[in-house]
Amino acid sequence: MAKLDNGPARGTRDFPPAAVARREAVISSIAESYASFGYRRVETPALESVERLTGGQGGENEKLIYKILKRGLPEHLPPGTVLSDLTDLALRFDLTVPLTRFFANNHAQLPIPFRSLQIGSVWRAERPGQGRYRQFTQCDIDVLGEPTVLAEAELLEATAAALIALFIEPITVRLNDRRVLSSIALAAGVSGGTTAGYFVTLDKLDKIGWDAVGRELAERGFDARVAASTEELLGYLADSSSEGGMLDRLGDALPDLGVDVLNDLGQTASALERLSREHEGMTFVLDPTVVRGMGYYTGQIFEITHPSSSSSIAGGGRYDDLIGRSLGRDVAACGISIGFERVVDLARIDPPDLGVAVLYEGEPSTDVLAAARAIRKLGKRAALVPRKKATRQQLDSLYSEGYRAFVTFEDGRPATPRSLGPDSS
Repeated sequence: MAKLDNGPARGTRDFPPAAVARREAVISSIAESYASFGYRRVETPALESVERLTGGQGGENEKLIYKILKRGLPEHLPPGTVLSDLTDLALRFDLTVPLTRFFANNHAQLPIPFRSLQIGSVWRAERPGQGRYRQFTQCDIDVLGEPTVLAEAELLEATAAALIALFIEPITVRLNDRRVLSSIALAAGVSGGTTAGYFVTLDKLDKIGWDAVGRELAERGFDARVAASTEELLGYLADSSSEGGMLDRLGDALPDLGVDVLNDLGQTASALERLSREHEGMTFVLDPTVVRGMGYYTGQIFEITHPSSSSSIAGGGRYDDLIGRSLGRDVAACGISIGFERVVDLARIDPPDLGVAVLYEGEPSTDVLAAARAIRKLGKRAALVPRKKATRQQLDSLYSEGYRAFVTFEDGRPATPRSLGPDSS
């Protein structure tokens, strides 16, 4: 019999106890930070209908959906069978689309505005690589029912606070607006039906540079003048010494851009400027090159970056039209997602205290169980651990695992617990 492959599927990972403990500690810190702003945790299923996930709003991620075969399919299918006949469910690729269904089903019982917190796994058929996985965790907060930029400002402040609580700093908030991008596309000569591909390519600018962006635009069928006009326009917008200067240049270069868009950007920028004065570890910029990959964004979009990460560590934006697909009427909505897999590597957080190691020799007795039970009654953790001959090495190992005290038995009775540390003996 052939031996089974005991490794995880490509693009997924196993986590040993120490890694799980670290991830749980980071999740706990993030959840506590968000709860202090009034965000309440909800849960949605991993499975969603294919129709909902492929509604044309997920951008490039719709190409990465794991679809699930219907139950009861025959072993052999007739020629010409299409994939849509075989699947009706799929694994979610983000937490936002399921949230819109949740809100549509439960809005009558929810306060408005509703502040949602979700932490859970999502799946994308990525090509596995450094920092890219097929199953990964997202941490999302969303404000539903708040039409003003108070939502954007609060989401960014709450997320900055969550990251700084993990000692992830310095961070930079990059702010833009999808309506600015639409005006840039129009000014560059992009027709309405081709903006999605234009935005997908422009989103790669910070990773591949202008030459590669120009080549990819050409491959997508855009005239060379589109790339040249885009580069010239973005260069002009970037040549400003202040956020106010950027807003002025946006108004000059994009005459079709509404005054309301500029006013909204100005308000969010003002809130971020004040916040950055209070947090030395945070800065912000107005950046017209920020795109975000999802097709459902309708207004301001933003990313948070850290110098030790080649990709953003958080990002999101406003998606006022998405809930209407489920509810039948539009609801103002805005959200941000922390890239948990990147954040967990950057976080500086103490490992959890595993409590007291109750060391016993030979067969464990009821006395050993009673001693551990007495420690737990004091509100501490206690675990039974067989005592080894190499005591010093064992104590060092227990300390590295996370135990901070140990107790041994003398004449069948537990001795006084002693602290664990590098000098334990």
